[in-house]
Amino acid sequence: MLIGLKEILGLAEEKKFCIPAFNVYNLETVKGVMNAAEKLRSPVILQFYSRLVTSGFAEGVAPIVLDFAHRSPVPVAFHLDHGAGEKEIVRSLRLGMTGIMYDGSALPLEENKQSTGAAVRLAGYVNVGVEGELGHVGKAADGDETVKAEYTDPAEAEEFIRETGVSALAVMVGTAHGRYKQAPMLDIARIRAIKERTDTPLVLHGGSGVPDEQIRAAVEAGVRKMNFSTDLCYSFLDGCRSRDKSIVGIDLFMEGEHSPIEAVQSFAESKIKVLGAENRA
Repeated sequence: MLIGLKEILGLAEEKKFCIPAFNVYNLETVKGVMNAAEKLRSPVILQFYSRLVTSGFAEGVAPIVLDFAHRSPVPVAFHLDHGAGEKEIVRSLRLGMTGIMYDGSALPLEENKQSTGAAVRLAGYVNVGVEGELGHVGKAADGDETVKAEYTDPAEAEEFIRETGVSALAVMVGTAHGRYKQAPMLDIARIRAIKERTDTPLVLHGGSGVPDEQIRAAVEAGVRKMNFSTDLCYSFLDGCRSRDKSIVGIDLFMEGEHSPIEAVQSFAESKIKVLGAENRA
């Protein structure tokens, strides 16, 4: 069933677990994630990067997401990841997304609050919740997970949530986007401190490559949505490469042993379990 960002994160808050959020790109990644979510009875968020929306690519994939979500017995939210502005937000809402992430984290604090607040008001006209970001989550390839000056300040987080009205807050506590040169070390105490100052669901970007024990600690400290993109993409590619070389055409992508769909499903199942989302639907 298709539900909103606020509703799906409400389930996570109530039962103290974390919703897996997977960036999907095509039929195979959508089906692999949904196979995993339905097998393990897990709520799930399917999300698109902003550039899929601006490029027009999302117009072909969004109907696939919506079809799977409407027919599924588990709760599914459809989310924009790292929306860059009003254009991306409006296009995403027209595509049927039930959650919006607006990223103003590279802006000075006051500008971030103002632009995020504007995004909340815009999406609010159709009752869609907005995820904001405070503390800039950069690229793992640049070593940005180690730049502690960019970490989210708990007092600023409380102020940011109060003044913008966001439904969820992405925080910088030691993760980054992409593949890490070495395993990150999350600032679990900072997550806990932020959570103690607000009852708003916290979001962790850059979940790919984070050790399982740190994921579990982050969830225990208050993270209620965790994003996975890079590793899901690689699981799809690995599934394509591992197929029998005699398989050609459409059969390359059909379900079966070592298929791309099976590879994505296996990856998604592993994250659903470590986040404590199994049997929560």
